Parts: sequence; structure tokens; C-alpha cells
Amino acid sequence: MTNPALSPPKRSVWPYAIIAVFVLFAAYIGSMVYQAMQTDVNLVSADYYQQELAHQQRMDAVARTAALPAPVQVRHEPASHRLTLELPAALAGQAVQGQVHFFRPSDKALDFTLPLQPAANRRQVINTSKMAPGLWRVQLDFTAGGQAYFLEQDLTLN
Repeated sequence: MTNPALSPPKRSVWPYAIIAVFVLFAAYIGSMVYQAMQTDVNLVSADYYQQELAHQQRMDAVARTAALPAPVQVRHEPASHRLTLELPAALAGQAVQGQVHFFRPSDKALDFTLPLQPAANRRQVINTSKMAPGLWRVQLDFTAGGQAYFLEQDLTLN
């Protein structure tokens, strides 16, 4: 007969399993921290402040354009292949300088810029017959009376 008090105690696997889980968890967290520290994060550009100023100036110009008593008109006449830009009467008599940017979202090679040169009636007509059909983004970026204005409008040519 064996005496149960003299037999060696049975060892349980649970303490070793719990310790192994903690060690593996710590190793996993350590590897994740190491990987995160090695990742290069460039969320801010070197000239972030200048870009923010330019963006704020653009937003001010958009707000100033929206606050005009009458809107800047951009009308396309498909039959005659003409794009008419008309500035509001509030800008009459002021020296207007600026550019008209034509952006083609699907093909950067088709982008081009023209000077904004309205006639005495505050209109400028642009021939669109040589422009490729599809979506164009027209951006008017101009100054009048020392104030900057900006308008962006989508245009679909057939």
C-alpha cells in the first residue's frame, strides 16, 4: 500500500500555461511597439504654415466671391462652342487681373491656363471647339480693386 501523504504531489500545467501566455503577450506588445517606432510618419509637410496661409487666402477669396451682389456667370453655349465668363456689375470700372484655369480631372496633359481679360462689358468669350469632350473644371482666380476672388465650376463639354 502506498501512503498518499508520502507520494509526490501532482504538478499542474496551469501555472506554466498562464506564465507562458503572459510572456507571449509581452513579446507581442514589445514587437508592436518596436514596429511602430520604426515607422516613418510624415503627416505634416515642411512648409505646412505657408500651405495653411494659402488655403486660408483661397477660402477668403471664395467667400468674397460668394458675397458679391450678383454671381460671376460661367455659361457654356454648346451650339456655338463658346464659354462666356461674365463678371458682376459690382466690379465694373475696376482693373481686373487674373487667370482662367481649365483642369481636366481625367487627363493632366489637357490642362491649360488663359489670362482673364474681360472686355468693357465685363465679359470674356472663350472658344471651346478644340477642347476634348468630357468633364472640365474651370477655375477663375482674379483680383479686382485690390481684393482676391476665386470661383470654381464644373463644365461638361459634349
